[in-house]
Amino acid sequence: MKVLVVYYSMYGHTLKLAQAVAEGAGQVAGVEVVLRRVQEFDAVNQIIDQNEAARAVREQQQEIPVCTVDDLKQADGVVFGSPTRYGNMTAQMKQLFDSTASLWLNGDMEGKPAGVFTATASTHGGQETTLLTMMVPLLHLGMLVVGVPYSTAGMIHTEARGGTPYGASTITGGQGELQPQPEDLAIARTLGQRVAEVTTKVRG
Repeated sequence: MKVLVVYYSMYGHTLKLAQAVAEGAGQVAGVEVVLRRVQEFDAVNQIIDQNEAARAVREQQQEIPVCTVDDLKQADGVVFGSPTRYGNMTAQMKQLFDSTASLWLNGDMEGKPAGVFTATASTHGGQETTLLTMMVPLLHLGMLVVGVPYSTAGMIHTEARGGTPYGASTITGGQGELQPQPEDLAIARTLGQRVAEVTTKVRG
């Protein structure tokens, strides 16, 4: 079984969640984990060129291949990760979804388990809306959405950190000064594990 973890990350927070998701999926026997990043826009690359922190994160990701439509087609399960942009996924991630018309027409993604994760600047910065709106194209593609149950350790809390039933999440701070909390990474690993487990049951 092949589980694809595909993400977009400009400042590294979503990358760390993606790595945790991949780690969790890799704990399931018989699962091959594939990590892919979303293609950056040329216009945004020009902005990154002027930002030392963003340039460093871009360099960290150079060895991770860009996700293609074939990667999605070949996967048995997929976990998508995107930071929020005004309560929605990034345009970069939306562009990936918008490129899947052939997969939709042929039903290539139907019946495949999928999960989502995100990062926001603030506690109420769109964690739930971003995850929920990311699920919409998954349902159009016929995928089976997998969330995070409240039986997962660390889900019920009143702290300023991530963790939703819709998917894994973390808070970055207004300047990106925060890093994913250990509990956030643990929930991300659980999400990856759950998607992988469901994939082996549904696609095995």
